[in-house]
Amino acid sequence: MIAEVIVDVAAHPIDRPFDYAVPEKFQALTEPGMRVKVPFGNRKVLGFITQIKETSEFDPKRLKPIHELMDVVPVLNREMLELAQWMKRQTVCFEIDALQVMVPAALRAKYEKRFVLNAAIEELPKELHPYFGTRDFVRAQEAEEVYGLMKKEMDKGTVVADTNIQQKTGVKKVRMVHITDTAENIENVSIRANAKQQLKLQEFFLKHIGETFESSQLQKLAGVSLPTVNALAEKGMARFSSMESYRDPSLLTAIDQKHALALTDEQQVAFDAIRSSLNTEKTFLLHGITGSGKTEIYLQTIAQVLEQGKEAIMLVPEISLTPQMTIRFKERFGDLVAVLHSGLSAGEKYDEWRKIQRAEVKVVVGARSAIFAPFQNLGLIILDEEHESSYKQDDSPRYHARDVAIWRSQQHQCPVILGSATPSLESFARAKKGVYELLALKNRAKNQPLPEVHIVDMREELRTGNRSMFSVELAEAIRERLARQEQVVLFLNKRGYSSFVLCRDCGTVLQCPNCDISLTYHRASERMKCHYCGYDEPVPTTCPECESDHIRFFGTGTQKVEEELAKLVPDARVLRMDVDTTRNKGAHEKILSAFGEGKADILLGTQMIAKGLDFPNITLVGVLSADTTLHLPDFRAAEKTYQLLTQVSGRAGRDVLPGEVYVQTYTPEHYAITLAKDQLYEPFYEQEMAMRRTSGYPPYYYVVNIQFTHEDLMTVSGYAQQMTEYLRHRLSPKTIIIGPSASLIARVNNRYRYQCLIKYKKEPKLAEVLQQLIKIYRSDWIKTGATLSIDMNPTAVM
Repeated sequence: MIAEVIVDVAAHPIDRPFDYAVPEKFQALTEPGMRVKVPFGNRKVLGFITQIKETSEFDPKRLKPIHELMDVVPVLNREMLELAQWMKRQTVCFEIDALQVMVPAALRAKYEKRFVLNAAIEELPKELHPYFGTRDFVRAQEAEEVYGLMKKEMDKGTVVADTNIQQKTGVKKVRMVHITDTAENIENVSIRANAKQQLKLQEFFLKHIGETFESSQLQKLAGVSLPTVNALAEKGMARFSSMESYRDPSLLTAIDQKHALALTDEQQVAFDAIRSSLNTEKTFLLHGITGSGKTEIYLQTIAQVLEQGKEAIMLVPEISLTPQMTIRFKERFGDLVAVLHSGLSAGEKYDEWRKIQRAEVKVVVGARSAIFAPFQNLGLIILDEEHESSYKQDDSPRYHARDVAIWRSQQHQCPVILGSATPSLESFARAKKGVYELLALKNRAKNQPLPEVHIVDMREELRTGNRSMFSVELAEAIRERLARQEQVVLFLNKRGYSSFVLCRDCGTVLQCPNCDISLTYHRASERMKCHYCGYDEPVPTTCPECESDHIRFFGTGTQKVEEELAKLVPDARVLRMDVDTTRNKGAHEKILSAFGEGKADILLGTQMIAKGLDFPNITLVGVLSADTTLHLPDFRAAEKTYQLLTQVSGRAGRDVLPGEVYVQTYTPEHYAITLAKDQLYEPFYEQEMAMRRTSGYPPYYYVVNIQFTHEDLMTVSGYAQQMTEYLRHRLSPKTIIIGPSASLIARVNNRYRYQCLIKYKKEPKLAEVLQQLIKIYRSDWIKTGATLSIDMNPTAVM
């Protein structure tokens, strides 16, 4: 028996299956999709079996045998192995990268170097005996002081070097206590009169003969400690066993069941269209304004899928949305729901993944990676807020969850629902062409009016002498809402205190020494931080260039807004939600639940609060600077601004109370802002499409962004120039190649960045040319320390 194995070595010549002999003892268990430990060169590495066959084109005697099976059942099914090959072609990545992204982090390999005893311990020098006292191996890091001696013994063959491969997190086991089922075994044991804890536990045992408790629960109920339980177990009153247990994320505690809501006429039409296509590979674009009840359609459609005995995946873009969405799903489907997102620990993720793999749950709610949930009988895939850029992975494999969803829907003959109030231009263009089926919800589910939106021209505020970050109108509106005990959401797309620190005498801006970007001032820690490489330094008291003390903070971050709010409305209770306040596990849930319970009056945050939040008492939304994303040198800048403003406006007035929105901007006449005011998507779509047609960007063209980085500026620009010439000579004349040019942020972490953009409508040679380019890079350029990354259909080209 021969196994084809993809090994855990990300290198171009090794990106193919290798044949290994399957030892007879493993043959009964070995299947495709299992992880194995195999010899590769002079070390052992992890690999994935992709195929089992009887013969090999190589001499069977020369094939190395599989060293160890890491699993007893496959971790990847046949569909996932095929998906990895598709991702390798589509995203130009290594197959091992595609396979690794499908398994939870807990299953990824932890490599540990160690020295293994290969002879009787007496043959070793006495200095090494303590290292091998209780076991036949020692970890390399534990034996650093005797490396010289170890090397001598390795030369003799008495010690061999080995790589131990383990998974990062194991199965959680709990200790169970089984109380004996005969009263005599308890009563006939004599316990000293002064051993009060043991007597207390003996009484407890007599009341619970034959019962089983988790050890920690037993200690709590009986009011005793573990040594007491151990003592009575030794006397024959109980025995221990270990039982597998799931780590349960705290947000999935007991939730009351809720029933389906009555659908509006519009919702019913959309629901019926999807229900009639449940066993087809159709893609629906559910375009519904904010508050139109898209989630209820998702819930009722999933209920239909579960009735057919099938499973469903529900993707949400932001980790902050997952708790709210999960609770709504748990209310409807109870224990049939698993949750997967980056806020869970590695162990919790592993347990949720095992529930899916064992078919103990039927619905998965999660962020991007949940698209790889190992369901065998998928009936529906939903991407909520499908326009979000967080559905695209930033590093290899650079997949888009929407593309993977559509691929999986074809395998399972099931529909995909893409839901959004502000669909991406590509999706809406496909719906217009009939590639997707368009379903529209033009009214809010409870017939509330859309919130009234006021656009505030901040240039006028400056002219009238208002230098505050709050316009007079917004400040007044905040005070009014607080007087009426209603809630306010304030949105600013920057964290930190100030955007930059500038010397007013010489004009010096404090820059990161590793990146071409200014440092951001963080008030809480009194540090200057780089948001790209993590560098930080204390805040200077004088200018590092001219030693002037006229140092001033410019720009506005969330910390500074929080401070200004304290001056504007001193009695207001403010919660801040940004990357800095949500670093700790469970922080998203705590902040949102506190706000939902009315423990705060104002929720101030960055992009993570712009969508999905559904609180009835929010009647005012303030956008402090609508221009943050508008003026970025990115072809999607207007689209992202329109989407963000529409989404954040939709947080207001979602229940009985009417909502109001204030959008502060220095460019009030821009079409992205004026059309977001009334949530006019189609006029925005037409105008933005005209701009894209003129400039030749998606959806009229496909785009590939190729980026080079190197520590030396001349080297990186030289390679980028060679690459561009190579592409120009091999791609067809209709394909447009822009560049090479320095990236917007030309240096990150002391590496210079150059990029080139390929724009094409049809390019049959593209995949072949890119593969050749990677070969040249792998065989030549990589040796000098250069890195090359290829991003097909990027969400941004900065």
